[in-house]
Amino acid sequence: MDWRPSGWGRLLTRSPHWWLRLDGDHIEVSIAGQRHREYVEDAHRVQVIPGLLWSRVEIDGEAGNWLSADGLPNARGAELASALDVLLDDRRRRERKALFDTVLAQMLAWLGAARTLIDAGDRGRRWITHEEQTALLDDRPALPVAASDLEPLFLDAEIHHDLQSPAHQRALSALHDWALDWPEVFAQANEGMTRRELVLAKAFLDKVESQPLTEEQARAVICFDNRVQVVASAGSGKTSTMVAKAAYAIDRGFVAPERIVMLAFNKDAANELQERAQRSFERLGMDDTVVEARTFHALGLAIIAKATGRKPDIPDWAVDATQGFHKLSELVDDLKDRSIHFRTQWDMFRLVFGRDLPPLGEDMLADGYDREGRPYIRTLQGERVKSMEECVIADWLFYNGVTYQYERQYEFDTASDTHRQYRPDFYYPDATLYHEHFALDANGQPPRHFAGYMEGLVWKREEHARRGTALAETTSFGLRSGHALDYLADRLGASSVTLDPNPDRDLPDDGAKPMPDSDLIGLMRTFIAHAKSNCLSLDDMAERLRQMPEDHFKERHRRFLEIATPVMQAWDNALADERSIDFEDMLNMAAGLLEQDRYASPYDLVMADEFQDASRARARLCRALVKPPGKFLFAVGDDWQSINRFAGADVSVMTGFRAWMGQGQVLKLEQTFRCPQALCDISSRFIGKNPAQIAKVVRSVTPAQGPALLAFQLGKRDEVPDGVRQYLAALHQQLLSGEIPRGRNGRVSVFVLGRYRADRSVVPADWKTAFGSTMDVEFLTAHRSKGREADYVILPGMVNRGFPSLRSDDPVLSLAMPTGDTYPLSEERRLFYVALTRARRTVALFTLLGKNSPFLDELVKEGAVKVTGVSGVPVTEERCPVCKVGVFVDRTGPHGPFRSCSSYPACHNKPKPTGQWPKARQNTPFAAAPR
Repeated sequence: MDWRPSGWGRLLTRSPHWWLRLDGDHIEVSIAGQRHREYVEDAHRVQVIPGLLWSRVEIDGEAGNWLSADGLPNARGAELASALDVLLDDRRRRERKALFDTVLAQMLAWLGAARTLIDAGDRGRRWITHEEQTALLDDRPALPVAASDLEPLFLDAEIHHDLQSPAHQRALSALHDWALDWPEVFAQANEGMTRRELVLAKAFLDKVESQPLTEEQARAVICFDNRVQVVASAGSGKTSTMVAKAAYAIDRGFVAPERIVMLAFNKDAANELQERAQRSFERLGMDDTVVEARTFHALGLAIIAKATGRKPDIPDWAVDATQGFHKLSELVDDLKDRSIHFRTQWDMFRLVFGRDLPPLGEDMLADGYDREGRPYIRTLQGERVKSMEECVIADWLFYNGVTYQYERQYEFDTASDTHRQYRPDFYYPDATLYHEHFALDANGQPPRHFAGYMEGLVWKREEHARRGTALAETTSFGLRSGHALDYLADRLGASSVTLDPNPDRDLPDDGAKPMPDSDLIGLMRTFIAHAKSNCLSLDDMAERLRQMPEDHFKERHRRFLEIATPVMQAWDNALADERSIDFEDMLNMAAGLLEQDRYASPYDLVMADEFQDASRARARLCRALVKPPGKFLFAVGDDWQSINRFAGADVSVMTGFRAWMGQGQVLKLEQTFRCPQALCDISSRFIGKNPAQIAKVVRSVTPAQGPALLAFQLGKRDEVPDGVRQYLAALHQQLLSGEIPRGRNGRVSVFVLGRYRADRSVVPADWKTAFGSTMDVEFLTAHRSKGREADYVILPGMVNRGFPSLRSDDPVLSLAMPTGDTYPLSEERRLFYVALTRARRTVALFTLLGKNSPFLDELVKEGAVKVTGVSGVPVTEERCPVCKVGVFVDRTGPHGPFRSCSSYPACHNKPKPTGQWPKARQNTPFAAAPR
């Protein structure tokens, strides 16, 4: 159809001769003999503007030209406008339909791939892995329409002839499936496959070990995702699960035997895995099948040898903990012999900086309590000072040969009816100098609960100014940052007092015992292991020190790093002298070769045992071994049993497994075959108080045989061997009489677990003669007991400052470790959990009068156990409200019988008449009174 102006319209509007017609999506127009063809993009490109009688047509040309034609009768103009609307509507519908077809095709193609993946997992009876899921999700097309516009597009009746047609219903179904939570869809598909596989593979899963696998174990075996961590409760059969996993992978054809490696932490554990796997293969008729079990040590060396053509040497002292300690002792002694400065700084740390400071204003671990119930710390010189900070200053003065008097009376009388005589913290007679140490932070403020503290501070300053006496001032912030001791050295020097640091100065008999050399060497070895495991240089750790918050005891960390620097250099020099590397260097080197693709991992399934004790270097090696696509890591462990921090273990590689590995399934084995339920509940409640631990609900299938927990109190330490003997004798009689059943071989097994090797002395030397017919008794340290079990466990050292050890978690390790588990005594709590969960029947705890371990106190408070004598008679005692450790005991003195705290002379408290107990003092670093 053409549109032209009428004769009158053209005449009266003076329009040239023109005509136009619509051709598909274009408009053709001829004006004064010139023809144009324009695409009608939208309603603004061609506009019909009606006038009084005639309409004008205006066209926005694609080339930027503007075309105008007038004189079209209004009726014809309306027809043209309507035709243009129809053209645009038709095109919009065509475009919407084309968009729909494109979107639907993209959806159907991707959904088809998703269904193919799910069907393949279903038919192949195998897990849809994270890598497969990620690849598919990464290929999910970006649709050319916003998600919010999809449903309107699919329900647009203008472009769909029949919304109820089967074809369109299938399209709507595709739209529904497209919007699904696909990670959840894959999870449900994997769960469905697992449930079916539990049935289909039941015969295999029942036969692979000597006992049928539990459902938890079977699920861990079937789960073949790329990264799997199994959190295994104590006694839950983790080794069975590992062996079954290897056999299942081979039986199903997922992985060839030679492409599997089981990694263990030592040769004994590797041999056990190898033997267990071989017995399993024989049980399944797979006699010729061999799976390799190796130590991290052996594997790392092999990788380096194959990648570089040269196998590095690792001396025994760089692997074995005991030999490493002795080697480090030799290196430290050599450094002392060659450098008086090093010797001075080493002993300075031991004697002055051996203990960390509590946060400003918080409780300290007191050495004792005076008659008024006030806590004190004993110095090297033997004084009792009121705070840890004052102790650091006093010990620094003693070590440097500075004569001082602690809290000597001020030389002027200041006593009044409201205040006692003023006693400054320190007085230096050789310098005629007083010294006050104030509990002030970086902003010059005391802790909030130090009422009246600033008023007392001002009074002291004014008194010295008024009396003309010299006063040196230091603060908590200055001591922690290191400025205070530099300032004090300058003030003393200005008064002609020369510092004489002397590591050979004799220590008074009544003075505090400094940090032993052995403790500092052990701490240094742990520090080196973590620093190397984390690939931290000395510069890196110095930067960490600079970033440390100012309220920490930075000066202690700085001094530790100062002595650690030459020790670490000596360690590396000793390695270089033997043309060797140490264990941590070797692991990192092997991991680096894998990460840099200089060596291709020969394994498709890497299985790591005891993963809770992995160092970051070991975890890095595991991660590097499975870096290429299509590989699998299966790590088994229990973060509740991570007890080897001293050897470089870092529990965060397990608690942060997904972050470490990038992704992963975390499964749990919560059914134990070892401890009775009561012991599971007690131990789980104890360890579960640390929020950093992975939560588990441990269930037992082991019936109870006697009490889960016993606690016996003895009077003195030398009575413990006899107490243990009495317990064993009573157990022996019960076994002989048949009151309690014997074990598998006619005897029961008994572990005596010590926190230290010295606890071995409590084991009766003649136990074989006396009790050997009914029991086997073995002594182990709690650390060595990991992985073992016995019917009965005896813990002979449950005393305050014994178990838990207070030196196991030194804050200086934070320089070499990532921030992580900061729960108090977390490593010691895990060690105690390990000790408790060795028992199949009963744990017997031995403590001393007035010296209960805080762990035992915790169990008693929760009602888990009651303390009795060895005879079983309940102990009734009154705990001292001041030291909170000792109990009131009857004594006899020059004036007759009396009662006092059993911790005397550490605690001088005596019971007062009812209502007059001395209030337990808050262990604040400084007295809050003004004077």
